Amino acid sequence: MQPCTMPQETEHQINYIEAKHGSDLSLVDSRSDLSAPQGSGQILQFRLRRRIPVQPPRRAVNDGQTETLDDLAQFEEEDVHIDYRHRMLMNVMAVMIVSALVGVGVWIADTITDMEKMQDCLMQGRQNCAPIVMPEKK
Repeated sequence: MQPCTMPQETEHQINYIEAKHGSDLSLVDSRSDLSAPQGSGQILQFRLRRRIPVQPPRRAVNDGQTETLDDLAQFEEEDVHIDYRHRMLMNVMAVMIVSALVGVGVWIADTITDMEKMQDCLMQGRQNCAPIVMPEKK
């Protein structure tokens, strides 16, 4: 087996080192055949794994006949039985509930910011922190 480097790559590497360090190749391995293994290096062979064969579905025996077991078939419904009016009503109710929750969340956030402003004012030692309500002009 040969290592990963191609002969052309090895030539390019030697040329690069010669250009960088001059003609001093003491940095490069002194072997003439760089494709030969050196030292305690080890090349691993990777083998493709075989796929495990898929077993066919189990069959149940009823009255001498074999049927394929379909566990989810009992929960399937025909499209004929779908009540679109009820479905749309449930969707409208879901949208109303979600919008109510968002509205309550915004109201709570606004209340918290008002309370935070009041607490900041009081913590600074101010005495007139209450909001001033101006009467409407007629």
